[in-house]
Amino acid sequence: MANRGGIKFIWGPFRALLRRVPERTALLVLSVLTGILCGLAAVGLKLSIHWIQEQLSFTHEYTPLAHLVLPGVGMLLSLLLVRYVIKDNIGHGVTKVLQAVSKNESKIKSHNCWSSLVTSALTIGFGGSVGAEAPIVYTGAAIGSTLGRYTGMSYRGMTLLLGCGAAGAVAGIFNAPLAGVLFTLEILLFNLSMSGILPLLLSSISATLVSYLILGKENVFAATLEPFAMRNLPFYLILAISCGLCAIYFIRTTLTMEDKLGRLKNPFLKWFLSALALGILILLFPPLHGEGYNFLGPLLNGKAAEIGDTPLSFLMTREWAVPVFFLLVLLLKVFSMTFTNAGGGVGGTFGPTLFVGAIAGFVVATSLNLLKADVPVSNFVLVGMAGLMAGVMQAPLTAIFLIAEISGGYTLLVPLILTSALSYGVTRLFEKYSIYTKRIAASGELLTHEADQAVLTLLKTDGLLETDFLPVRIDATLGDLVEVVARSERNIFPVLDSKDRFQGYVSLDAIRQDMFQTHLYGKRHVYNYMRTAPEYIQPDENMDSVMRKFEKTGAWNLPVVDSDRRYCGFLSKSKIFSAYREELKDFSQD
Repeated sequence: MANRGGIKFIWGPFRALLRRVPERTALLVLSVLTGILCGLAAVGLKLSIHWIQEQLSFTHEYTPLAHLVLPGVGMLLSLLLVRYVIKDNIGHGVTKVLQAVSKNESKIKSHNCWSSLVTSALTIGFGGSVGAEAPIVYTGAAIGSTLGRYTGMSYRGMTLLLGCGAAGAVAGIFNAPLAGVLFTLEILLFNLSMSGILPLLLSSISATLVSYLILGKENVFAATLEPFAMRNLPFYLILAISCGLCAIYFIRTTLTMEDKLGRLKNPFLKWFLSALALGILILLFPPLHGEGYNFLGPLLNGKAAEIGDTPLSFLMTREWAVPVFFLLVLLLKVFSMTFTNAGGGVGGTFGPTLFVGAIAGFVVATSLNLLKADVPVSNFVLVGMAGLMAGVMQAPLTAIFLIAEISGGYTLLVPLILTSALSYGVTRLFEKYSIYTKRIAASGELLTHEADQAVLTLLKTDGLLETDFLPVRIDATLGDLVEVVARSERNIFPVLDSKDRFQGYVSLDAIRQDMFQTHLYGKRHVYNYMRTAPEYIQPDENMDSVMRKFEKTGAWNLPVVDSDRRYCGFLSKSKIFSAYREELKDFSQD
């Protein structure tokens, strides 16, 4: 209680001070604070995963039974924690952040500041075949969003702090500040002005410094590289095309598997089947265990590939067996990742993307060398990571500079750029959206780099609803209708039945000739003048769909009804245009 009192004693005046200064100044202060907290969160997640692995002796000895059973235990612990303590869906962290920006005014629940950390540490520490990067991004975004909410930031300020959290999380987990900024710019925030980049930089460098001060210059992707040689350029082109094709496979297989496993409604049956499948895959292919980064060390440093102690070891007697084995690892990583998440584990696709990219680079280089090409394997492993990341995430700049930063591989900048750009291009030929945005785009809720589309996404139907149209009953007389017209300031009158269900509408023009004919007041009824609506709008319908309905019908007003067809109000095209202009002006400001 004393600690909580001390925090309130410090936080209260601090918040009051921030609310008195201009928002831009407050953002700079909060971006640094966000970066520090994200750096601590990244360090905490890394140390938690390593501690759990050490306690389970995964780092010291191989036990087939443990690898068969323990990943499922970690998934079960995570499932129970999410289901009975957190009571919220916290999977698909990066996608959830995108949805928060486009749907929820950049507000993320406060429990996400810790819930993803705990559950992903359990999942990965016990051997779940997922990455820690997406959970830490979700955590960082939640930290930024929470700070923005508690200090009274505007939507724009809260969105920028959310981005600062994501940037700090990536920077802290990889010790790569530039990659953190680029990740936020390419994947999360769009049409950000130059004045918004400074807070991202401050958050990224703060998180990196925290991580560096606590963990030192830790780098799991340290590589022994050879200088770039022009003679290898055609082989990098082969690698780029291979990464693009792998990215398409990665995206489509992941989403298809998630859909199929999602049809299982019993969570514990889903856990059992997923845990069993995952355990068998890890037993046969040990590189699928956990993040798999420990298997990349030899590949990045020109040493012999380690396949682990597997029942399939007897097959490794021919020189082509190694690339074939790792090709199977590449193909099956998508399945092991999906089984982990479907079975209750919490982890992301970021880490598996890097792992699969590295394996793709190794398979291509090893195959070329068996054909007497003589290419540097470690270079191809590193460049393959960037190539697959550029395709799967559709973020080529992030891929280039992340791999360059974490490996010190700026000597490979030319093949990194070439492979990332070509892989991105190949993927875009078949997949318009990234693995994070494909489902959001299908629902019409995706913010894009196009300002027009982004502004439409930010407009909400419930915020534009007009409810000052006076309703009339369908069986009311013309006299009753005239009385309503006399009280109304609008020229449209929704027609409802006895259960308030929308039946149609009457326009002032339709009754203009008869409304002064008093002898018709008792003879004619509302249904004699009523017209049916050309389209209906749902209360939660996205604005892109709404505008398509307006364009299709040519109407200036359309009714909004709920799932039971009960009348809610009208949407006016003129009001949407006014709100659009205001939002676009605000969206484009520095």
